Amino acid sequence: MTSRERVQAALRHEEPDRVPLDLGGNQSGIHRGAYEALLCELGWDEEVAIVDTVQQLAQPSEAVLDRLGIDTRYIRAKGAESAPVRLAEETIRGHPYLSLTDEFGVVWSRPLPDGKYHDITHHPLAGATTVAEIEAYPWPDGGDPTRFAGLAEEAAEFRATTDQALSTGISGVVYETCWYLMGFARFYEALAIEPHLVEALLEHTLQYWLDFEAGFLGAVGPYVDVVMVGDDLAGQDGPLFSPALYRRLVKPRHAKLYELIHAKTSAKLWYHSCGAIRPLLPDLIEIGVDVINPVQVSARGMDTAELKREFGRDLVFWGGGSDTQHVLPYGTPEDVRAEVRRRKGDLAPGGGFVFTAVHNIQSDVPAANVLAMYDEARG
Repeated sequence: MTSRERVQAALRHEEPDRVPLDLGGNQSGIHRGAYEALLCELGWDEEVAIVDTVQQLAQPSEAVLDRLGIDTRYIRAKGAESAPVRLAEETIRGHPYLSLTDEFGVVWSRPLPDGKYHDITHHPLAGATTVAEIEAYPWPDGGDPTRFAGLAEEAAEFRATTDQALSTGISGVVYETCWYLMGFARFYEALAIEPHLVEALLEHTLQYWLDFEAGFLGAVGPYVDVVMVGDDLAGQDGPLFSPALYRRLVKPRHAKLYELIHAKTSAKLWYHSCGAIRPLLPDLIEIGVDVINPVQVSARGMDTAELKREFGRDLVFWGGGSDTQHVLPYGTPEDVRAEVRRRKGDLAPGGGFVFTAVHNIQSDVPAANVLAMYDEARG
């Protein structure tokens, strides 16, 4: 099988010749520190490009992707000329940071010289108390056509000249964008006692993503195999807010966005949420989700054998291949191999499984463990 055939078979819940492997997404990537260590282990000298500034994810080279046997590649929208991302050095509480202001006006900052990630240091709507303030905010244009210039040609050429599966980067972040803007605690306070503010925020973020997906999939929809969306709905022990609130405020907006996506492409709809998401999986299936990621195996209720038994007919599991909280960073290579064998044994039978680690490979993961994980998964 080619890589594309392998991934497509898994997405159809058919067993391919081997489990397809993924690396390089915004939730299935590798931190630049771990990538540099991997290059050192391989004895390769190459310049490291960053594909996700906030998470500091490296863009794996074709040589590395081939060495690991990766079956997927990614296509992403560009920055909008109408709202360019800005990078600047600044001092925060007496310490130097590199700060990124995104198109929503949220500021993400990374300590200099060697901070691992950018974290939010400014929530521009933290002080908003009225719907009028939210309506007056300078919302970015999700449909700015400069985002999509040249993507149709790029995707068509990829489809014609390669045999890998093609996925989009992450998009459709409807509710998390709201707390980026307002602040985590303030947003959850509003969710409980000022839902009218939350609904006003959600309407704007939904419209942004509706416009974005219409333009993006208008360009790449015929050529991609997977469209990735996501909103973290759960933490380690369960949903971050009640399923009833999800069903009243967020789910109808998710459903509207996913209906548009399915109308624009035949690609499978891939949903990312960390944590103990099991209680909400029936809701996601109901509104058109085909694939779930990252399958956080260390969270409550996320046993892979049980998930496969309960939801394996309806969902493809994209992730869950190795526990990134415990085994991958702290185990031996043989521990990692044993973990991979266990997860493949749970999730691969009957198809419906694309292998990658649980979320991104973090900076402290030994290169020997990265190689052990992918070599065992491929075997």
